[in-house]
Amino acid sequence: MSLRRVYETTIIINAALEDTDVEAVVAKITTYLENHGSVIEEINKLGRRRLAYPINKKLNGYYMHIVFNAPPSIVPILERFLVLEDTILRHLTLQLDDVLRQYRKEKSLAEGKSGETLITSVGENEIHENIIFELDNAGAIDEEIAVESIDEEIVFTDNVEIPVESQS
Repeated sequence: MSLRRVYETTIIINAALEDTDVEAVVAKITTYLENHGSVIEEINKLGRRRLAYPINKKLNGYYMHIVFNAPPSIVPILERFLVLEDTILRHLTLQLDDVLRQYRKEKSLAEGKSGETLITSVGENEIHENIIFELDNAGAIDEEIAVESIDEEIVFTDNVEIPVESQS
């Protein structure tokens, strides 16, 4: 009997690579998983972000999150592959519990997401546009107010605006 479990792996790829090279690394990882009997359920490409601390003298990394279904014997093989791949700065593989998967699915449905995987890179301007779009769809604010409010720091809590004092 082949016991299969659901795992999630978060990977930080060297952000100094070109976009085509990053896509090649992503394709290499997914192909490796599929060749070893895994079924990939989700791929989330979170894009380039600043690291909290330098890793191998690198300050930025390209974040990627993969959820896959595989037998437990695959995990050490995958870990070895990720350690030997020199373009990968860090990685973490965890077994995903069914309760956590159900919670994430319910949370995404409650937030109005369809549960589909977003494969995009997120920039600062895109985040602001998404906030405006989500708040406007909820009927919480007017778009003109939102555009002006982004420059100031404003925290939205239960439809109440609380200005945050900026430390300039």
